[in-house]
Amino acid sequence: MAGAARYDTIGTGYDAVRAVDPRLMEGFLRRLDLPSGARVLDLACGTGNYTRALSEAGLAITGVDRSMLMLRAARAKAPALPLCLADAGRLPFPGGSFDGAICCLAIHHFDALEAPFAEIGRVVKSGRFVIFTSTPEQTGGYWLKHYFPAMIAAAAAVMPPLEAIEAALAQAGFRVLPYETWDVPPDLCDHFMYSGKHRPHLYLEQKYRGGSSGFRRFATAVELASGLARLKEDISTGRIESVIRAHLNAIGDYGWVVGEKG
Repeated sequence: MAGAARYDTIGTGYDAVRAVDPRLMEGFLRRLDLPSGARVLDLACGTGNYTRALSEAGLAITGVDRSMLMLRAARAKAPALPLCLADAGRLPFPGGSFDGAICCLAIHHFDALEAPFAEIGRVVKSGRFVIFTSTPEQTGGYWLKHYFPAMIAAAAAVMPPLEAIEAALAQAGFRVLPYETWDVPPDLCDHFMYSGKHRPHLYLEQKYRGGSSGFRRFATAVELASGLARLKEDISTGRIESVIRAHLNAIGDYGWVVGEKG
């Protein structure tokens, strides 16, 4: 399966700093808008944090991922959780098996959007496909680019543009709802790439950086050493505050894309 080997590598230690954030949980539940017991698919579920949390919230959720390493971690946390090893573009479920689907910070790992989205359109009988992601413009605007420009440029380049996401949803039979931007709060629990927006000291910790596929995939040793040295110095002098302020914008850090069917 394409990409599985990549995540079997960068997924090592990935879950050490990743946890469910209640605001993201509320975001998924509110946008799914489903009753207890509804059948939901978590596409590219990774280590299953949100899969497990949504199951505990009452949804009959199934997680699917193409990385065995990720699924083993998910299984260790929730042995009874329905999990499936499969490629997003070839889902092993009958048509109309689910009442909704989610995908959290994973569509940038797909080789293309059309096949996975078509599969979601096939297996979701009627309901919503809720995607939490970042656009190239949002990722490219992170203040991290001041210290790690090549890494951020590479990370932004793999994020699917909003227009491409919406087009793939429409092609798969979904009506696309208006895009909703989302800003990182100061106390975010789930430590993905820009969760340290308000806590720059976190990036000095190797363990913390290990929870970000952007750092794991795109940060070279040379740029990482140079950027961390400058970041540490700017934190000590307080200059980091001006760097953060210079990168504030109105386009959000991440966002919600929702397709509705039926």
